[in-house]
Order: sequence, then structure tokens, then C-alpha cells
Amino acid sequence: MSIISLIKIALIVLGVILIILVILQQGESGLSETFGGQNSFLTTRRGAEKWIFTATIIIGLIFVGLCLALLKIK
Repeated sequence: MSIISLIKIALIVLGVILIILVILQQGESGLSETFGGQNSFLTTRRGAEKWIFTATIIIGLIFVGLCLALLKIK
């Protein structure tokens, strides 16, 4: 198996994980909060919410890095 195939498989797996993490974050705020409801962006993230937020950023950065590596290899 070539390195390009491994990167493509990793991108698929990371993409699915990233989608799940983003959906989990979206479940925490409703449309009323989005359009002028409670100002939830001023609250501190704690526990699982903080872990999901951090994991989303890390997985996103790894995803972008692998995309750039795939472009460089091709």
C-alpha cells in the first residue's frame, strides 16, 4: 500500500470524525440562541464541551495538514 493510499484513508477517517464532532457541537445551541437569544458565546467551556471543542480544532488541523501533504506528494 502506497503512502498516497494511506493518506487518502486517513483523510476519510478524519473527515468522518470531524463531521461527528461538529454535529455534537451544533447540538448544544438552538436556532433561538443563534438569532439573538441567550449570549452563549460568553460562557466558559467545561468538561465534555471543552474536550469536543479542542478535539475539533486538533482534528481539523491534522486534516488540513494531510491535505497539503497530499498536494505536495502529487
